[in-house]
Order: sequence, then structure tokens, then C-alpha cells
Amino acid sequence: MPREPDPSINEAEFVHKCLRKGVRLDSRGVYDLRDVQLRFGDELGWVECRLGDTRVIAQVSAEVVKPLPDRPYEGFVNLVTEISPMASAAYEAGRASEDEVLMTRLLEKTLRRSDAIDREALCIVAGQKVWSIRVDVHILDDEGNLLDCASIAAMTALRHFRKPDVSVLGEEVTIHSMTERVPVPLAVHHSPMCLTFAFFGEDSLAVLDPTRLESQLCTGTLTLALNAQSEICVLSKQGGAPLAADDVLRAVTIGVERVREVDDKVRRALEDEKRRRVVEVR
Repeated sequence: MPREPDPSINEAEFVHKCLRKGVRLDSRGVYDLRDVQLRFGDELGWVECRLGDTRVIAQVSAEVVKPLPDRPYEGFVNLVTEISPMASAAYEAGRASEDEVLMTRLLEKTLRRSDAIDREALCIVAGQKVWSIRVDVHILDDEGNLLDCASIAAMTALRHFRKPDVSVLGEEVTIHSMTERVPVPLAVHHSPMCLTFAFFGEDSLAVLDPTRLESQLCTGTLTLALNAQSEICVLSKQGGAPLAADDVLRAVTIGVERVREVDDKVRRALEDEKRRRVVEVR
């Protein structure tokens, strides 16, 4: 597959000129997110998220495994990402790019290390059996800001997922099917989601949710993993452009507002999906 061409000098100058006037090529404001669209599959834990033309699918599954000897009361939450060359000419099959590795690490920090999911609640029998939750993230279309789209998809899938109910009698463990007993939601402490700002040059020009062209032209990015409770779970800066403390504080203030808007949209989408499933059962 041919390598993706770099933006031309004219494109770069035009984008910078527009940003200095507070204008973006897709007519958004500098701190506006593209429209978030969520679609749920027939299986619990299957979610497709669209952020503009960027498209990501997240799917959650669970299996019973043995816990680690030094953590007998904790289950597992694992993340697997896959970017197909069909998503963009920038990716090669079988070879993870630097951006792909960075995205996976930030997603792991956001979902796993921030304790978004209560891992002790995944314990069935201490030291013997626990749930292992796996989140598969598939990138279908890359039109910029994959990380934010993937984090929204993964967190929504975890909130949408239900694991089979389990009963324990002595040493006997029975895993009930979905038809026998109502499946159980995961214990979610909070819902962190990533928001990425792209910075341009020494003018302190910043945009939220950069498109692919803006990502290619920016001199640095700042990614914040925030929840609706205004807590910063992860802060990651990439690129060589220095950032003043005021720029970081401004990004945090804007990010808190935006993540609350996204969290509210996710909550309403989950409620609508729950009502739809209840109607179908009836």
C-alpha cells in the first residue's frame, strides 16, 4: 500500500491562517468536538462509535480464569487494539506504528490503571476463579483523533456489557446462561474518557478533537483522560512544543465541560438501548 502523502506547504499555511482567525476547515469552533454517534449491536458489550468520520468498534467479552497468586481477590481487565490498513494508508499490516503503540498505552492507563472497573468485584472464589474481562478495540476509519473515539467506544462498551450470573455452593461454581438468570453489569467506579488538544507553533493556538490534517500539521498534543467528576486520570503531552501552565489549565477547564457533555450523551444512549431491549423482550 502506498505511503500516505504529507500535507503540502500551501495546506499548512492555509490551516494556520484559518486557525489564527478562529476558523477550522470543518466549520467547528476551536474547542468543539465533532458529533459523537453510538450504535449498539445485538450482543451486550458491542458498540460502534463515530467521531465525525473516525469510526471505532469496541467489543467486551468475559471468561473465568485463575487469579494471580499475589492478587487472589482481583479479576483482570485486558485491552487489545487492532488497526487495519483499511483504516488509513498510514498503517501497515502486522507492524504497529509508534502512534498505535502510544494509543494502546494511553487507553490502558485510562481504562485499567485508573481503576475504572472494580476488579475485586470480578472475584468468584478467592484464589481459584475470577472473571477476566477483555476489551477488543477495532479501528475501522481514521479521520483524526483515534484515541478519543476509541476511549469513548471502550468505556461505553464496558457500561453496556453484562456478564453471566454466578452461584457458588461450597466449592461448586455454576455459571448461569443468559436465559436462566438476568446477566450482571460490571461494577464501574467512574467513566474516564480521553480528550485531545492539538497545539500549533508558538502562537498558543489550540484546537480540541483534531482532524487527521490538523494532527499532521500540529507541533504537539495534550491528551487528558477526565471523568464527569472533574478528576484527571491521565495527562499525556506529545511533541516538542512547550506549553505554558495557563494553556494546560485552560485545556483542563474546557475538557471538564466537554467530558460531561459526552458522558451525558453516553448515558442517554445506554438508557435508550436498555428500553429498546425491554420492548423487544416483551
